[in-house]
Amino acid sequence: MKGKGRPFGRNKKSGPHKSKPQPPGYDVFDPNKKGGNKRLKSKRQAKSEDIRLNKFIANAGVCSRREADSLIESGKIKVNGKVVKELGAKVMRSDKVTYQGKILNPEKLVYVLLNKPKDFITTTNDPRDRKTVMQLVKNACDERIVPVGRLDRNTTGLLLLTNDGELADKLTHPKNQIVKVYQVDLDKPISENDLARLGEGIELEDGLASADNVAILSADKAILGLEIHMGKNRIVRRMFEAMGYDVIRLDRVMFAGLTKKDLNRGRWRYLSEKEVIRLKYLNKKY
Repeated sequence: MKGKGRPFGRNKKSGPHKSKPQPPGYDVFDPNKKGGNKRLKSKRQAKSEDIRLNKFIANAGVCSRREADSLIESGKIKVNGKVVKELGAKVMRSDKVTYQGKILNPEKLVYVLLNKPKDFITTTNDPRDRKTVMQLVKNACDERIVPVGRLDRNTTGLLLLTNDGELADKLTHPKNQIVKVYQVDLDKPISENDLARLGEGIELEDGLASADNVAILSADKAILGLEIHMGKNRIVRRMFEAMGYDVIRLDRVMFAGLTKKDLNRGRWRYLSEKEVIRLKYLNKKY
């Protein structure tokens, strides 16, 4: 991993967002299907057609499709007042689908990329009334979006928020090995021996942890670029703590191929249609 050309360092300032901007309509096509260059049918056509019940539930922002199957099997989903337990069942968009007594709507899918500042916690609400990332994106949309994964309170950088439960599940599942890139500022220069240990693996209380690539970004060897696909809690900080270093600053500069280009700290933007297509349909390790 070479430092040159990697997405480390400061970003250009992005302009302020106007109040209540409108999320784009993602006219997404599926390149994995036959005739994949053809756009999906219009919203007017789609409203009159049936879709799988698990997809309906996922689109409503409740959970992923896989988790929706469990809800269906356990009899927790009703369609037009009747419990449906059949996996693969299809419903019309006009059907009344309920979960825990609440009517579900297949919302318009929204994808928001935030450059998280320090001192904001990654949660939808906090009983201790601390600042949350939801305050930063409150004007992004009317739909209920949630963070994909977590960044701890003192970690800054890229965080994706969406109501697309299926995509969220894909990006957080360990088998997909979604790559994250961090800039790590240490309290002292890293030794050659510890630099090698990052790639070889460091034994933590919950197993072996290793980096995919490491780059030294400063002359004093105290600032590093770290590429990792593991998603364990506080994994980067714990790796360095296990070797006797304090992480002074931790910034996620890349997530699943998304970067902070032109996205200033504390700002957000909608994903482009091209970015959504790549995340949803391309079976690659980013």
